[in-house]
Amino acid sequence: MKTIDLRNKIAIITGSGNGLGKCTALNFAELGASIMVSDILEKNAMEVRDEIRRLGFTAEAIQTDVTKEEDISKLVETTIEHFGRVDFLVNCAGVSNNKPLIETTVEEWDRIFNINVKGVFLATRAVLPYMIKQQSGNIVNFSSMVGKEAYANNVPYSASKFAVMGITQGVAKEVAKHNINVNAVCPGVIMTDLMHKEAENMARLQGITKEEVVQMFCEEIPLNRLQTAEDVAGVVAFLCSDLAMNMTGQGINITGGLMLH
Repeated sequence: MKTIDLRNKIAIITGSGNGLGKCTALNFAELGASIMVSDILEKNAMEVRDEIRRLGFTAEAIQTDVTKEEDISKLVETTIEHFGRVDFLVNCAGVSNNKPLIETTVEEWDRIFNINVKGVFLATRAVLPYMIKQQSGNIVNFSSMVGKEAYANNVPYSASKFAVMGITQGVAKEVAKHNINVNAVCPGVIMTDLMHKEAENMARLQGITKEEVVQMFCEEIPLNRLQTAEDVAGVVAFLCSDLAMNMTGQGINITGGLMLH
């Protein structure tokens, strides 16, 4: 039986300086891929690059603001200069908020859409000419379970993740003829730094403790546990492997059964 094998492949992973992106980068490296670590915080990107190298794998790193076209162009061009090609793009960079819509400022709305949606658009558009020339490639976008069903007090984030699903499906249909697969992952409740902040905000809004918020999450999940970064990284690797070569335009739930469509 085939296993996931990413040897001799080149991956760009945005937002890979910490959290889900870092875990995905480490997992890809362990599976044989060479990694271009990309993060808005240069220090974080360099630390992840060095960690991958200490493990005996290949990585470079670059500071990238995914909302800036010139940064994205430099990211892709530098990857080509270092590695000669790009096989995988993982759009992981993202931000969230957790407050009622009536309290959300225009600046907060724009920031979320610029990073979560514009960033995916810019990075995808930048790598596609190279993937089309190769007639191969895999793109995995980070959506969310709230990109399929919105939650209260999280409207800008939910709307942005619905948009990511729209990009995923539309681009998948555009580039299928070039043997390029485009999919999305839709994680559930994962206690990243981002989720810790969201839990704290939810606790504040509901007048309960953060621990009680986490317990509420677990009670709603059929598998009765939070998801982990490793849960998500494994699915991302699968979607970039030959095992998923007939999958495109999909949004894969990783929610412990909390989301079923």
